[in-house]
Amino acid sequence: MSFWSESKYPYVRLVEISEKELINLVNCLTRLDIIEWLMWNDPNGIYNDNQSLKEFGKVMSREEGLEIMLRQAEENRAII
Repeated sequence: MSFWSESKYPYVRLVEISEKELINLVNCLTRLDIIEWLMWNDPNGIYNDNQSLKEFGKVMSREEGLEIMLRQAEENRAII
């Protein structure tokens, strides 16, 4: 079971919570939780390990995923 299925923060709520709540939330996420959110938020992106290895020759680190996740959440906030 993933963080998202057990969380009070479904995927979409990331753009609706305060910045402080967002920071607290992402500090609890594992690398796999981050990848799951990224794949949901950007289905055309390359985030899972198999795709990343084929395309880039390496897997995305938690830190890289977190940076992308926060950027995408911020971009989505601007749209709302």
